[in-house]
Amino acid sequence: MTPEQLREIYGDPSPRAAVKVIRKFDRHCRQFIEHSTFLVLASSDGTNLDVSPKGDPAGFVAVETDTTLLLPDRPGNNRIDGLMNILMHPKVALLFMIPTVGETLRVNGSAEICADQALCDRFQVNGRSPKTVLRITAEEIFTHCGKAPMRAGLWKPETWPDARPVPSLNEMIRDHGKVAVESTEQSAVEDRYRQTLY
Repeated sequence: MTPEQLREIYGDPSPRAAVKVIRKFDRHCRQFIEHSTFLVLASSDGTNLDVSPKGDPAGFVAVETDTTLLLPDRPGNNRIDGLMNILMHPKVALLFMIPTVGETLRVNGSAEICADQALCDRFQVNGRSPKTVLRITAEEIFTHCGKAPMRAGLWKPETWPDARPVPSLNEMIRDHGKVAVESTEQSAVEDRYRQTLY
């Protein structure tokens, strides 16, 4: 399929969609980021793609300047796929979310990894500093409509399943990796989360 064929199927973007991209964080963007508790970070090594969830209390991402953000990297599984990608190919994309708000905020730009201790200490939680902080320079910033979250019922508890519909993380790791796990109970996973959150 060609770009022309695809455009023929979908038509032109609406006038509003065509002009909504901005280059600096205005008051609306700043307010959105200030209240966001969750985002998804997309990165690439230039060939393969990766997405990583990031979450913390509201305000965990700091707007450093009109064009830069600071994103602390909290403890995880130490695969550091996204960080390795950024070393090779600094282009990233972020999707910010606020619980109960259908719309999202998208930021496309480039990232650098900062390990400066004073900078990391600015994002300390419970006496623990992140090992690194991403400085993200925005190139495109725009809001995204709330249709997908609405269709998903993302913020509507009445549409949520009554019980966990998938096995525990440990059970999936056991089956995927063919490794022994201490317990397949989800409660064991939750205990580990609490112990290693920060």
